[in-house]
Amino acid sequence: MNPKKYKYTEQHEWVFLESVKVGRIGITDYAQSKLGDIVFLELPSVGTQLKRFDKIGEIESLKAVSDIFTPVSGKVLDVNQSVIDDPSIVNSDPYGNGWLIKFEIGDLPEIDTLMSSEEYDRFTGL
Repeated sequence: MNPKKYKYTEQHEWVFLESVKVGRIGITDYAQSKLGDIVFLELPSVGTQLKRFDKIGEIESLKAVSDIFTPVSGKVLDVNQSVIDDPSIVNSDPYGNGWLIKFEIGDLPEIDTLMSSEEYDRFTGL
């Protein structure tokens, strides 16, 4: 079950708003389970400006390498160094300690176009 207060994309990223303009971004439990054991993450630098659906990095598992995209426009405020040092955290806790970047949201209405947890569950067939 996906957290109710999060928003989701069809590319299996999530956004959680910590405040009105600041959120965390990560990949869903569904995505990490399909990827398998995650062994490497490449993420953007703090201060990077991104537009909605820009590539923010890559995630590598024993099965594949996949691109990660930003669900919303804005600026990178923080990068989770813990998941860079130990990418398996994304497998074990994708909605908690496995977050990827903290983001200042540049266009708040973009959040409303993302899927709710119920919509994402239907999308993934959960």
